[in-house]
Amino acid sequence: MVNKDSYIGKILRVDLTRGKLKTEILEENLYRKYLGGSSLAGYFLLNELKKGIDPLSPENMLVFTCSVITGTPVPGASRFTVAAKSPLTGAFAEAEAGGWWAPELKWAGYDAIIIKGVSPKPVYIWIHNNKVELRHAGHLTGKTTGEVEHIIRDELKDNNIRIAQIGPAGEKMVRYSCITNECKHFNGRVGLGAVMGSKKLRAIAVKATSKNHYADPERIKEITKEFASKWKETSQGLYDYGTAGGVLGLNEKGILPTRNFQEGQFEGAEAISGVTMADTILVNRGHCYACPIRCKREVKVEGIYDVEPYYGGPEYETIGSLGSLCGIDSLEAIAKGNELCNKYGLDTISTGTTIAFAMECFEEEIIDKNDTNGIDLKFGNADAMLEMIEKIKNLDGIGAILARGVAYTAKEFGPRAEKFAMHVKGEECPMHEPRGKIGVGLQYAISPTGADHMEAPHDLSFTDYGLPLDSVKPLGLIEPIDAHDLSSKKVRFFSYTQKIYSLCNSIGMCQFIGAPMGALSLKNIVDLTNAVTGWNTSLFELIKVAEKSNTMARCFNLREGLSSKDDKLPDRFFEAFTSGPLKDKAINRQEFDTAVKTYYAMEGWDENGVPTKAKLAELDLDWIEF
Repeated sequence: MVNKDSYIGKILRVDLTRGKLKTEILEENLYRKYLGGSSLAGYFLLNELKKGIDPLSPENMLVFTCSVITGTPVPGASRFTVAAKSPLTGAFAEAEAGGWWAPELKWAGYDAIIIKGVSPKPVYIWIHNNKVELRHAGHLTGKTTGEVEHIIRDELKDNNIRIAQIGPAGEKMVRYSCITNECKHFNGRVGLGAVMGSKKLRAIAVKATSKNHYADPERIKEITKEFASKWKETSQGLYDYGTAGGVLGLNEKGILPTRNFQEGQFEGAEAISGVTMADTILVNRGHCYACPIRCKREVKVEGIYDVEPYYGGPEYETIGSLGSLCGIDSLEAIAKGNELCNKYGLDTISTGTTIAFAMECFEEEIIDKNDTNGIDLKFGNADAMLEMIEKIKNLDGIGAILARGVAYTAKEFGPRAEKFAMHVKGEECPMHEPRGKIGVGLQYAISPTGADHMEAPHDLSFTDYGLPLDSVKPLGLIEPIDAHDLSSKKVRFFSYTQKIYSLCNSIGMCQFIGAPMGALSLKNIVDLTNAVTGWNTSLFELIKVAEKSNTMARCFNLREGLSSKDDKLPDRFFEAFTSGPLKDKAINRQEFDTAVKTYYAMEGWDENGVPTKAKLAELDLDWIEF
């Protein structure tokens, strides 16, 4: 047994308005109740954020949270949460990122940073072990993320400093701007970069000189070795091709989002696939702290589109959003679009989905060249896609409208445009087609942040040809289920596996490492938590933390005026494809509405999606008011 201070750190509170910094230590029971990540962030937001505030006002909070296991040498324990009220949706906002920043913050002795107010002038935070200071950042204004990273490291005379920051898009409060560390890892969704920009906070730089100690370091070594011996069984494809390895398989099944979700197959899929990337422009496989999978891509392009590997390379979501969704089959142009988004701090999913929406509106003659400043904004026009990224970053012309997101833009374009706006709760749809994996539709509809593809494992994982069911049998899920099924059995699968992903977000574990996607079993995660803390926790207790996190996010949204009426999908997903493997297939609206109600009941919520008093009491959340 070790002193609890070895895994419980300090909370750094930053009052930017007054330029005040202070630290506090939370009681151990609070860590056991919430673990960290999204759960602990939700606790802070519900306790300290006033109802109904403007997300871009000084009253909004920005919360960075690690967890009790952050920074251990076990692969995957490198993720952290950033949370706030979203300027894109007006709802609960959380986004996770891997990389190197969170372990460094944990080793410096901090579990969380809570930021309030707005600075009179641009600043960045410098954390060096126990020393914290606010530093002038006026010289960083307008710089790209790469430029800022170099400037801060040169200024502080250390090339190993880890930096979480926004880009120029965040400074200008683009509603889907993001936060990045190492210029390659992103808290990408729901506009957290805009919240940080509204506070005139450009970056948080961290450096630690020692690492943590744990209750049972030998068991941690054993878990690490066990993972090392079997990760290739589940993740070799991620090493070889990254997440872009899924392009061809999804295209073959007819569920590769194409031309703003009008189609499910793209004639240029092979040209933009992970295989093609590996054979042509890939120069290195990047990775997060302590991870051997190296799923990150780093690419180099020379010619019309010059792309440097410093900003990584496109993930599947980016290939889909800037590629097939926009009808673009140039991998080089997609890589350039990815580089621009990473330089400017733009979420590639929302950026691509918003541009694809504008392209469809252009082709439907809802907008024309007078609106686009002469740009021929048609599907397939790679240069137009790149010009739109620049316009969005600069808030230039139509870019100032697109920078508000697809829901806002549709209202600006008029009633004819709204049926083409692919979003849920105001968040743009990711690159996964619910008509071919209906559980993803449940994720989109029910997620507190809007259309989110990382709420639970996808349907294809648990069919006869998907992942082994052994990984989720500890939850009682023992039989495969068809991807098109929308029965109560599918809802049960979603409800249970959603809690696995919520646990990952609360404990800071990568979903590609932990079960069911990865080789780290649920038992390994329980053992790791105990080995770090010296607790005697169980899978039951950890899953209850995950359920608590989901319920807190729901309560946040109810408090902010959202309701069951917002748990819906765009109409397009209830319309059948006219070609491809899923021709004439669509989601049945009545069955879907029934599935949503069934989910409510399974979660202990009433028919309007409101957690019952008994459920809140069972989760020790009866302190919440909404």
